[in-house]
Order: sequence, then structure tokens, then C-alpha cells
Amino acid sequence: MTLPVVLVGVVLVAMSISGTAVALPSMGRDLDASGSALNWVVAGYNLAFAAMTLVAGSAADRVGRRRVFIVAALVFAAGFLATALSPTAAISDIARIVSGAGGAGIMAAGGAILASSYDGAARNRAFALMGTMAGIGIAIGPTLSGLLITATGWRGSFAVFTVIGLLIALGATRARESRASGAGPIDWAGSVLFIAALALLMFTLLEAPALGWAHPAILLTGIAGLVTLVIFGVIQRRSAAPVLAPSLVANRGFLGWSLATLTTSIGFLGVLVFLPTYLQAAAGLSPAAAGLAMLLLTAPVLLMPMLAVTLVNKGVSARLLIMIALALVVAGNLWLTALNADDAVVAIAAPLVMIGVGMGASFGITDGQAMALVPADAVGMAAGFLNTLRGAAEALVIAAFSASLIGLLAARLGDADRAAAVGAGRISTGAEAAAELDAFTWSWHLTQLGIGLLCLVLSIVVGALIHRGAARSRHTS
Repeated sequence: MTLPVVLVGVVLVAMSISGTAVALPSMGRDLDASGSALNWVVAGYNLAFAAMTLVAGSAADRVGRRRVFIVAALVFAAGFLATALSPTAAISDIARIVSGAGGAGIMAAGGAILASSYDGAARNRAFALMGTMAGIGIAIGPTLSGLLITATGWRGSFAVFTVIGLLIALGATRARESRASGAGPIDWAGSVLFIAALALLMFTLLEAPALGWAHPAILLTGIAGLVTLVIFGVIQRRSAAPVLAPSLVANRGFLGWSLATLTTSIGFLGVLVFLPTYLQAAAGLSPAAAGLAMLLLTAPVLLMPMLAVTLVNKGVSARLLIMIALALVVAGNLWLTALNADDAVVAIAAPLVMIGVGMGASFGITDGQAMALVPADAVGMAAGFLNTLRGAAEALVIAAFSASLIGLLAARLGDADRAAAVGAGRISTGAEAAAELDAFTWSWHLTQLGIGLLCLVLSIVVGALIHRGAARSRHTS
């Protein structure tokens, strides 16, 4: 039962990430929310996912990977039940944070279970299957959520995840247990500092558009987040059993593959989360139609992981494949600056496919290549680190994308409240509609340009790290 349970858990977590974006306009109308209050529905989940994945991975090595997986599935289900029943946006935000913490445990413990159960080509195939299942979840998440929302409302779509989460927890009781030998105590200080640093930085990015970047609270939380992150790094160097071993970060090859997955996540998540709102508000698509349009982005993520790992197992250079994947993500994001409301689906078709292909190829090879470079007793920590980078990228990109969109909209429209409403998909009627649509599209173009350039810079860094890591490995051998 080990492999099937882990893979179904991965599907569920991936669907919960991609499908929620389609529900945002409906949730905003029902809960009378917009701006940061609404964006925390997605960002809160990703913040908790990013912060808790590293902690969950290290805990899984120490207390048991199956045990952490089961507890995480139960927490995940409880969070989705609370979201489905929530009467206000604030309660929805809290419930989504709970779900994100559960999702973190599912992914980190699941990855550690696979890494401890397989070796060599079998491990590559197992992680490729994990990537494929993540692709399935991402691919069907927007479409399934759109159909469920159209048929039963957004609350019904969240209730479905509750039931599946409980079934996964039940199935995991039949999986094989494993843990690291001679593992030290849990690094509580490092765990708390890491969570605090990400939370402070996320709050800064999400609340800055509403309060202003010069607001004392924004300046204070931003500085506090950076200082806390530095303290975390210092403590990790001195800890006997760190939640993130410095030697792991110092491994250039592992760090390069880890940054590769971060880069593709940055190029993928902003589009995944915010494009459905644009398609519904500006292009006039229904939730179901917007979900179907997102298949252009998500369907390649379903197909590419197994294709990529098959090529690697047949001797094709994994480094070459990841650089091609990164190039596609960069080009697709830059191409999305051609987005317009009149021919939205036509304009996004090619760039969405390019980004999806790049993301899917990355899913298939990055985890296996990275995990092959770490000791067996550190696979939980390594899996946690990989998924933390993904989660942190998702959380920070969502926050930064939202801040950029709303900030640019406010500058163009001259009204912060109106900008928040437009960013949430609520376009005015009458004479104001044209100006708001024009501002929405303009804000999208500039934000997308920034994402594309950031991915380009990170891709260059990834290429250098992977090349140096491979050269060092050859020299050592």
C-alpha cells in the first residue's frame, strides 16, 4: 500500500493548490472579501505548506514517516472541513492555514517514504510517478473545481477534499513504517524561527499594498522577518540536530536542483492562481470555462514527468533537460505579456503550454536527481527542503504577484479599494468598466514581465550550480 497511498496523497495536495484559485471569485462574493483578506485563502495555505514542510520532513526522519503522513492527512481533512463550513473570510483563512500544514506533512513524509523504499532507477521512476500524480492533481484541479463550483457552490468543492483526506489517512495505516537511524531530537528552536520568518515576510508582502510600503507595521514586520531568517541560519550551524543541515545547503549539486524546482514553481504558480480570475472577470468566462482553459497550463504537467524520466533513464542528460525546461518557463512567462481581454484564450494558449511543459519536465527529474545526492538518513530533511522551496516559492510568488497587481491597479485607478475589488474580479458596470479592464490588463503585463525576468536570472544561477556540482562530483570520484 505504500506507493498507492503516497501517490493519492500527492494528487490531493496538488488539486487543493490548483483548484482553489478558481473558487476565489465565488468566495469573494459570498464572504464579501477582496484584497489581502481573499488572497490569504490561497497564500495562507501556501505559507503553512512552505513553513511546515521542512519541519515535517525532519520530524518524519525522527518519529516515523508513516506516522507523520497519517497525522498530516487528518489535519488536512480537518482544515478543508472548516473551510467548507466557514461563515467569514477570516475563518476561511485560518482553516486554509491548517490545511496547508497538513498538506506539508503529506508531501514531505510521502517523499521520504519513497526515498527510503527505492534506489537507483526504481527511485527515479517512483519520483517520476510522484511528479506525474502531482501533474494529474494540478491538471484536473481547476477543471474539477470549476465544475463542482458551478454545480454545488464553492463549499461543496471543499467538502469533497475532506472525505478523500480521511480515506488517505485510513489507507496509510497499511503502509510500511521507516525512520532514520540514530536521529537526534527535533530542532524546536529552528522550526519556530523558520515558521516565524516566513510568516512575517508573507504578511509584509500581502498587506503592503493596502497599508503602504512605508507604513510602520510593514517596515517592522519586513525587518523582523529578515532578522529572524538570519538568526535561523546561525542557529542551524550550531544545532546538534538542525531542521536544515548546513551541509545540505552547501551541496552545490543538490542546491542547484532545488533552485531549479523553485524557479519552475515561480513561473507556474502566479499564472495558475491569478489567471482564472482574469479570465472570469475580464474575458467573461464562467468558472467551468476558466477551469477548462487552464488545462492548457496543467495538462502538460500530467504528461511530461514520465516522459522526462524515461529520457533520463535512457541516457539523455538530466542537466540538458532541466535547462530546456527552464527556458520554456522563462519564454512562456515573457510571452504572457501579450494577454488581452478580447482574445484571452487565443493569446494565452502557446505560452501556457510552454510553461506547463517546463513545469512537468521539472516535476519528473528534479526530485530524483536531488535526492540521489544526499545521505540515506537525511532523505526526510532533503524531501522537506525541496518541498519547502516549492511551497515558499508558491507562497511568496502569490503574495508578490498580488501585491504587484493591486499596487499597479491602485496607481492606475487612483483608488486602493477599487483596485482591490478589480484584482478580486469585480469589474464595475457602465463607463468605469473599460478603464478598469484596461488597468487590469496593464497591471498583468508589468507583473508578468517581472516574473519572467526573475525566472531568467534564477535559471542562469541554476545552470552554474548544477554544472559546478557535476564537475565537483567527477573530481571527487
